[in-house]
Amino acid sequence: MTLHYIYHSCFVAEEADCLIVFDYWRDPDGRLAELLSRSEGREVYFVVSHFHEDHYNAVLPSLCASHTGWHLLPSYDTVKRRRIPRELPLAVLRFGESVETPFFRLQAYRSTDVGVCCVVTLRDGTKLFHAGDCNNWYFPHEETDRVKITPEQMEKLFLSIVRDIRHDHPRVDYAMFPIDPRLGEERMRGANQLMQAIEVGELHPMHFCLPVEK
Repeated sequence: MTLHYIYHSCFVAEEADCLIVFDYWRDPDGRLAELLSRSEGREVYFVVSHFHEDHYNAVLPSLCASHTGWHLLPSYDTVKRRRIPRELPLAVLRFGESVETPFFRLQAYRSTDVGVCCVVTLRDGTKLFHAGDCNNWYFPHEETDRVKITPEQMEKLFLSIVRDIRHDHPRVDYAMFPIDPRLGEERMRGANQLMQAIEVGELHPMHFCLPVEK
């Protein structure tokens, strides 16, 4: 398996017979387009953790509808907020539920924001964790109006989710996790707590770049 970073929170897990695309939003350098251009004969799965515009591209439904073997796996809130026809997704991701494909098993967990985070287990046992917007959003005190709960409540919720994940997956080989500069000195807080609770082979930061113009 090869893990490709695309942009913002988008990564692609490339296997010999499938591609798993997480949270595609933009592709400014054409990396995703290149991977898709040589995907003939392989299944392609687009996983969407939640509906926020920086984790979802509105072309996904039409892309999947027009390509045989391309599948959409959106979270429940994405289906609702982006008005995706119910018959289009291969499955709808809800926390506490799993999705089985011939190539991987996806388990969805709660998020500290909207939607879900997920652990994908490949056929050889390799495990990938994609956090979506699940993080310990421990903002500096002058910016606490960004979230609706106190920093202490946020931390308690985040650690509870991490415990749920650890119960099923005490180790993950790849963790794609937000390292958000808006958190200032606390930007590594959630990542460090994740790695203290779960053995992580490789940590891949995401959500760290400023948006670019389309």
